[in-house]
Amino acid sequence: MEIKPEIIEKIKLLDQKYAAMGQDLGAYLDGLLYSEPLTYWDYIQLDTLLSIQNPRTGFPDENIFIMYHQITELYFKLSLHELKQIGAQQEPSAAFTTARLHRVNNYFKNLTHSFDIMIEGMEREQFLKFRMSLLAASGFQSAQYRMVEIHASDFINLVAKDVRDNYRNKNSGIEEMFEHIYWKAGATELDSGKKTLTLKQFEEKYSVQLIGLANECKTKNIWSVYKSLSAEEQKDQKLINELKWLDINVNINWPLVHYKSAARYLQKNPEDIAATGGTNWQKYLPPRFQKRIFYPELWTEKEIEEWGKNWVEELLGSKV
Repeated sequence: MEIKPEIIEKIKLLDQKYAAMGQDLGAYLDGLLYSEPLTYWDYIQLDTLLSIQNPRTGFPDENIFIMYHQITELYFKLSLHELKQIGAQQEPSAAFTTARLHRVNNYFKNLTHSFDIMIEGMEREQFLKFRMSLLAASGFQSAQYRMVEIHASDFINLVAKDVRDNYRNKNSGIEEMFEHIYWKAGATELDSGKKTLTLKQFEEKYSVQLIGLANECKTKNIWSVYKSLSAEEQKDQKLINELKWLDINVNINWPLVHYKSAARYLQKNPEDIAATGGTNWQKYLPPRFQKRIFYPELWTEKEIEEWGKNWVEELLGSKV
């Protein structure tokens, strides 16, 4: 059989490629000859993926709970994949940053819109029973979500609102500010105010890693990349819109769908049911309590004052 000229040309190019690396093309061709064709299920590790749901109870809806949270973590991983690329730019550009932020916003939009699958897809009575076997595990312990926050903003904006101004105008280190990061207040025991086991477990496993990432992101977070752009590029309205949507998606829409879920499953008149980790979700989730804003410079004073108000009323139909 005659070998087509274009195949011969490709073989020559491959030989040049591997020779430049000090490798023998013939060995790689042997590997290609002996290897089995790739299959879809092997490529995405389907059997492994479908085997990692291990419910703790016999309630059928617990599988829904597990799989939705696994899907969530994959979306967080996708988001981090994009955010890391933004921070790694050697010569940052508005176009590249805008395109990657648009991807992250799409991931969070999908997360927010799909949350109803879990909210409406589980029987309340089943959830209230199987949740008791999950103590003290909680979605609060998602380290990837904390990493998204660290990549997105200057660290000062993650400090708890009530003490944020104490650190804004002084040269505080990440370690000092980390002790006052906003989410620690959301994992305290409702009665005593002490750290929950959920928080203790999380700090023990991830504190060193998160502090290290925060130090690394001082000059690589999204806001620092934005400020490194030329004055003209900083005026790019598409880029500004994506930054503002990231603020909305992560700091308003995502917490609010959790609030909606908690209100559905954990609200019980006349008393509230504590979340699985003992977190005080009533004060931890509503945006107006946290006033966590990645890019306060991009918002007006009125928008900051009414942070999340319009979205709260649209999503919940009431003031939170």
